[in-house]
Amino acid sequence: MTKQYDAVIIGAGHNGLVCAFYLAQAGLKVRIVERRDVVGGAAVTEEFHPGFRNSVASYTVSLLQPKVIRDMKLEDHGYKVIERPISNFLPQENGGYLKLGGGLERTQAEFRKFSNHDAEVLPAYYEALETVAEVLRDLALKSPPNMGDGFRTLIDGALQGRGLAKLSMAQKRDCLDLFTKSARSFLDSWFESEAVKAAFGFDAVVGNYASPDTPGSAYVLLHHVFGEVNGKKGAWGHCVGGMGAITQMMAKVCLQAGVEISLESPVSRVLVDGETVGGVRLESGEEIAAKRVIANVGPKILYDRMFDEGDLKPEFKRRMKGFKAGSGTFRMNVALSQLPRFTCLPEPGEHHQSGIILAPTLDYMDRAFLDAKRDGWSKAPIVEMLIPSTVDDTLALEGQHVASLFCQQFAPELPDGRDWDAEEGKAVDVIIDTVEAQAPGFRATILGMQVLSPKGLERKFGLAGGDIMHGNMGIDQLWSARPVLGHGAYRGPLKGLYMCGAGTHPGGGVTGAPGHNCAREVIADKGRFGRFQTG
Repeated sequence: MTKQYDAVIIGAGHNGLVCAFYLAQAGLKVRIVERRDVVGGAAVTEEFHPGFRNSVASYTVSLLQPKVIRDMKLEDHGYKVIERPISNFLPQENGGYLKLGGGLERTQAEFRKFSNHDAEVLPAYYEALETVAEVLRDLALKSPPNMGDGFRTLIDGALQGRGLAKLSMAQKRDCLDLFTKSARSFLDSWFESEAVKAAFGFDAVVGNYASPDTPGSAYVLLHHVFGEVNGKKGAWGHCVGGMGAITQMMAKVCLQAGVEISLESPVSRVLVDGETVGGVRLESGEEIAAKRVIANVGPKILYDRMFDEGDLKPEFKRRMKGFKAGSGTFRMNVALSQLPRFTCLPEPGEHHQSGIILAPTLDYMDRAFLDAKRDGWSKAPIVEMLIPSTVDDTLALEGQHVASLFCQQFAPELPDGRDWDAEEGKAVDVIIDTVEAQAPGFRATILGMQVLSPKGLERKFGLAGGDIMHGNMGIDQLWSARPVLGHGAYRGPLKGLYMCGAGTHPGGGVTGAPGHNCAREVIADKGRFGRFQTG
């Protein structure tokens, strides 16, 4: 007799694990099917060179919801995050540098090297950003109003709009600016120094195949500041053991709750009977019967590749064809014989424990995007380097180091029919040259590397176009419109179909929020509220 599950979840990334945990806690029989041989999705730690391990794709912690951490009791399983002593370090083109973070007064002192005006307005800027970020924090664990649900849509919209309604007029203007303006327009209204604007503007292009001049890019900046580490809002840090340590803990908690996890079990099709899902078929041919199918894969992968012709209505397919995905991200993990020595600050220090941003101005970031649109990648790419082995000695051999290189802008699809598998070596040379220009001798310290182009990210992690966010984070693909209006509350277009990945509200990053929220909607549909607290 075929075993029947209450829910089968496609993908054992962190959101799938979070969703499975809450469902199992509510008494549902849950099975996760994962195509790779390890849980974690893009949040995994792997050895990429003998003796060197690193977070392969996702690489730093801030956005993971404190409620998820508490509910899953991750700290009981060894969850520990080490905060950065300063947020970011930006070498400048003239040989100087800017440090961001380490406290307000210290950052103001750094800013005064570039502009007294910018130092003086910094407290007001932080207050404006934090006010809007607090609205996002409040919305992160709430399901968006689902357009088309009639009176319920109006009620949900009114309830979730209360946070915005309470803002002053000036704060509402800030909110409007952050949701609609380009990062440059927003930052120009506050600051005059190009270095200072770059320090904040970098967040606007993280995982975003866009220029800081692109309308709506200011929101991506905001998205990266609504997290926290160890209770400190807006902070970022490193999880001891890498990002894979988090998802391994989550998997352990899920197994203890009774969740079944099947590795090396790629899904070929969602099974559909009329307008209702009935389970999934694996590439092996095995069929798994389930009353609910919950997708932790991105919308592009789900709707383009996992349904038979005729399963989805033509209008829905047309809408989803227009769903934008592709983040312009190129990831490298590098084993180093020693720390890089930056010309502007050569000796070891706190800057090696921060986010090292090689993108000194917004103009530099804009050129990187324009180059990528024209040629496939930038002549001078945006590079963020983190060296987690400076705070976590489990990742590298003694006296040596690992570095994460998170690089933008690299076209998800190369022009002129070129292929990333043939071209990635040239891109690697440009990235290393970019680091070498600020840290001479860097190339000679490289012992080994792991390279993931946009195509490589899709192949390894199932990220359409290498999109780490599962879809662009523009105003047209947020909140109730993520992934599409009418299906913004985690329910798909078929009965029993749900979505719990970053292609739903509140979007990308290791947050756990989509998994948490989707589980709540599944349980609400089942009519079992009592064992799932959402406070």
